[in-house]
Amino acid sequence: MSLVTDRPTPSAPQQPRPGGGRAAARRARGRRRARRPAPLAGRYIGYVLYFVGAGLISGAVVHHPLDPARYTKIAVVGVLVFLAATVVNEFLLAADRPTLRRSVLVIVASLMLSFGIGMLSGGLQHFEDFPDRGAVLVPLGTTVSFIAFVLKDAESSWRRIFGPMGLAVLLTAAVSFFGLRAVADGLGEPSGESGHSHGDATEEESDEHSTEKESSAPASESSPAPQSSATTEAEPGHAEDGHGH
Repeated sequence: MSLVTDRPTPSAPQQPRPGGGRAAARRARGRRRARRPAPLAGRYIGYVLYFVGAGLISGAVVHHPLDPARYTKIAVVGVLVFLAATVVNEFLLAADRPTLRRSVLVIVASLMLSFGIGMLSGGLQHFEDFPDRGAVLVPLGTTVSFIAFVLKDAESSWRRIFGPMGLAVLLTAAVSFFGLRAVADGLGEPSGESGHSHGDATEEESDEHSTEKESSAPASESSPAPQSSATTEAEPGHAEDGHGH
């Protein structure tokens, strides 16, 4: 009898608390909504704004010495477009809204990322036009874009900047700097802004040809004049010699 009485009695199943089923259903519906992808139009607009902003910044960074006032305005517009893309992708279309501290970090990192991508793409695209400038922009853009991406990425820690990937990016930037400097020195072009003139060189050449033609035309027209004067001066001499004989 003691063995029977010592057996533990099975516990009764717990009754669900009132309202627990409805709360669980609401949480399940919220998780399903969070897993739904963002609308196609929103994703398209967000990525278009990303690339348009980066393109404007890259052109402004490279061409800034040609017209500082104009390309400063273009850079500001590119920054605003890139920030608009950040707001659309990171806040409006995101399943989880970031905190205030995370939002500030994302905005600052997005600005750094936009300039890093702009320097990298612009330096590569216009390297032959601005070799010395491109040799600096490409490695600098590589380093800045990597740091900004790590800070912006929610799944990465800022310590990854000093990890193996960061060391590889730093070595790549150093090798690209010295390599592009050697290529720029081999091109033998000045580092000024005359390399990328957008048609000014052809206009100057045409002006030089036109001035050469204008300068040669009067010379050809005036060259017979001394000969005619010499003949006119020689003719009276011959006449006088004829009369003297």
